[in-house]
Amino acid sequence: MSQIPETPEAESGHAPGSVADAPSDNWVDQFAPVPARPYLRLSRADRPIGTWLLLIPCLWGIALAAAADSYRMWDLWLALSCAAGAFLMRGAGCTWNDITDRRIDALVSRTRSRPIPSGQVSVRQAVVWMAVQAALAAVILFSYNGLAVKLGIASLALVAIYPFAKRFTWWPQVFLGLAFNWGAVLAWAAHAGTVPAAAIALYASGIAWTLFYDTIYAHQDREDDALIGVKSTARLFGSHTGWWLRLFLVATVLLMTLAVLLTLVPKRDPLQLVVALAGVWAFGGHMVQQMARLDVDDPASCLIEFRSNRDAGLIAALFLAAAAWL
Repeated sequence: MSQIPETPEAESGHAPGSVADAPSDNWVDQFAPVPARPYLRLSRADRPIGTWLLLIPCLWGIALAAAADSYRMWDLWLALSCAAGAFLMRGAGCTWNDITDRRIDALVSRTRSRPIPSGQVSVRQAVVWMAVQAALAAVILFSYNGLAVKLGIASLALVAIYPFAKRFTWWPQVFLGLAFNWGAVLAWAAHAGTVPAAAIALYASGIAWTLFYDTIYAHQDREDDALIGVKSTARLFGSHTGWWLRLFLVATVLLMTLAVLLTLVPKRDPLQLVVALAGVWAFGGHMVQQMARLDVDDPASCLIEFRSNRDAGLIAALFLAAAAWL
């Protein structure tokens, strides 16, 4: 492994080789063995928000599918394995992203400290690390039913395409949404063996949510992206970003409401329906609060509100899970 270079972050109190936008108190920089740190940084283990955002739609799918036909012991394995799978596939996806974006990352102030452009990991080492993570995730996937396995394999196409999306479309966040929320459909299929209309509505809700939070995230790099010609919804929307974020917020809430109605109205259980819908609207309320605090011209504000979407998504997950127990 390449020697870890001293970086400006190290001089300012961060661990040597740390990534610029990672929390200074992250567990990788503090506790992980030094030889493993560059690889864990490559997987974004020092920034767990992405794992949460990949896991949360899986939890939605498990909970709403269980609300339709009750929980089983199998669902405990689904939840635990989805958590492990989200960590591994997010790591593999981020490694692939950094391999394909290594030249772009070297030109952007926020990303030039990442392991590949900073010289901590070679491209060959990154490819091997990506393969290891994907192989471990495959072991988990093949414990599921046939439909879920097929859906998991199909998701690889989305993962492969996403890093290139910003080169040919102003809407790369759509491709991220398609990939990051696939777990809602996969987890539903792993629980029920089918993918009903409600699962598709839930998936669409997650895509709208991703457009919301990743547009906020993309505003951190708006100026650098403009200089190097990288496309994003943040650049596309510009001063109209607030209007678009409200549109994505409304779409997220309405589509999740539709998923709940399609699932629970046939059961004719008012309490179950009220609890589930309360979670959807509390989720939307959290997004409204983000909008009230957000300053898209302040990168620090964008990062704070982006990260707060973990809590927003978990609100919906907890209420849907509670509704399934009723």
